[in-house]
Amino acid sequence: MPLANFKFGPTVPVAFGVDRVEMLGRDVAALAGPASQVLVVADPGVAAAGLVDRVEAVLRKDGFAVSVFTDVRSDPLGSQVDAAAERARSVGAGCVVGLGGGSALDVAKLAAAIAPDGRPAEDYALAANPLPARGLAKICVPTTAGTGSETTRTSVFTDADGRKVWAWGDSLRADLALLDPRLTVGLPPHLTAATGVDALVHAIEACTIRRANPLNDAICLQAIRLVARSLPRAVGAPDDLKARGEVQIAAAAAGIGIDNSGTGIGHAMGHALGAIGHVHHGRAVGLCLRAALAWNAEAEPVRHAAVARALGVPEEGRSVEALAAELAPAYDRFIRSVGLPISLAADGLSAADTQRLAEATMAPENKPMRDANIRAISPADAERIAMEVLTAA
Repeated sequence: MPLANFKFGPTVPVAFGVDRVEMLGRDVAALAGPASQVLVVADPGVAAAGLVDRVEAVLRKDGFAVSVFTDVRSDPLGSQVDAAAERARSVGAGCVVGLGGGSALDVAKLAAAIAPDGRPAEDYALAANPLPARGLAKICVPTTAGTGSETTRTSVFTDADGRKVWAWGDSLRADLALLDPRLTVGLPPHLTAATGVDALVHAIEACTIRRANPLNDAICLQAIRLVARSLPRAVGAPDDLKARGEVQIAAAAAGIGIDNSGTGIGHAMGHALGAIGHVHHGRAVGLCLRAALAWNAEAEPVRHAAVARALGVPEEGRSVEALAAELAPAYDRFIRSVGLPISLAADGLSAADTQRLAEATMAPENKPMRDANIRAISPADAERIAMEVLTAA
């Protein structure tokens, strides 16, 4: 069978290093000029941890005027994106620095993209309108290692109706992803686990869905290897900068993976779970992929066998089909080993929410992810997988 046609890249420039954030001023100067006004977008937790103060001090030391915007919640609102864009306009920002997890980075990217235009974020939801061609310079500095937002052309936000929607386009590509593992050290173990599982799900889905391609596979499989090797250490020994760094690199690599080929059922249902139950995104997609992984592997054993190898499943003379069948149990063991809670009972969700979760999964905003999945997802499939997600223990 001939290889399928595909397109890969370009990717976001990436700079990695312990204490690399100390060179941020040089990066801003190169992108926006040495006298630029800088808007730092962060969430309140990052500000409380002192990281905003550190970044602000670095920038002011190099002569930049700095404004700070911290009205960012988890699953951020479109109105918060609009407020950040208005702040950028009001201070005359030439560069927006996103500092934090996926929510802060998504707000920063979209605010920078739409600030010069002045239209609200919701005008760009689900790619209803093309994004402005020229936005403000943007630098993403993740303080978690999972979402991969620093290397994607997507921003996820919550619209006025409470739906998790997305904007997509080249205008959302950061001008630089700055990876400094020291900035992730203060992340609590449960969030280190949840965000690391998010990166793992990105990498698995990107190399097993319909649009997977050989170049992307190389990046995704390496991301899986890095998460498998280093996430348990990052959770158990938070000060281990090597482990933190490898998971951070994996997250950025997995972001490149989903930017080039997309995501599948884990994200289609994970977004729905986040919308109806406010479950942390990394945990939500991790649990939803767990419920669908064996089903997907039946349809494409070769690709899932490659994932099993990368996750550390020994071949031991197994056939491709047998190796693929071992992936779901191995994945389940791994996410439990890093402490990801499987039961959603404490989140107030149960089997009684099955229909609601299934219907939200089949909603229009999740169609691109459903369509990319290696297996077509019917309403009955969504209901069966949702039941597994909601009753797992």
